[in-house]
Amino acid sequence: MTVLVLAGGSSRRFGSDKLDARLGDRSVLDHCLSGMPSAWDLVVVGPSRPVPDAVAGRVRWARESPPGGGPLAGIAAGLKVVTADVVCVAPGDAPRAGEVLPLLVAALESDPWPAGTVLSDGEGRPNPLLAAYRTDALRRAVPADAHGLPARTLLTLPHREVRAPFEVPDVDTPEDLDAMTP
Repeated sequence: MTVLVLAGGSSRRFGSDKLDARLGDRSVLDHCLSGMPSAWDLVVVGPSRPVPDAVAGRVRWARESPPGGGPLAGIAAGLKVVTADVVCVAPGDAPRAGEVLPLLVAALESDPWPAGTVLSDGEGRPNPLLAAYRTDALRRAVPADAHGLPARTLLTLPHREVRAPFEVPDVDTPEDLDAMTP
């Protein structure tokens, strides 16, 4: 299993590098990476940076070209190094993303129909950036030039929406971070 962790955004709404922002004693990205299932490979799409020692041996880096092309371009870049049959996608600004990925994978593997399973929030909105996909189907769905295209494009794939038994918030603003801080 491989997880593409999207970590190449500009953090415009946050005002500074939100992935480096402190959440307790670690950065937001460190929480995200450390919370991933320990047997899964990690491809972090974004500029290389220090990561916790516990995950450093599992992390490979990828970068979209040109940088700043958006999450779909990040997925395209990360897919170039994926060899697993199933790939998960998670935003680097979601510290609890790793907790929900096994649920998404189990839902995908239990049903041969969908090309992906995507997390649905409490209001019924699917999140194509917190999902598990059959790798071949995802490769076919991501355009060759994905720069600037919306991530919603992935929702054209046959998919099943899955609700988590807990909230999986992400950090978009300083207020989001404050709400997560222990």
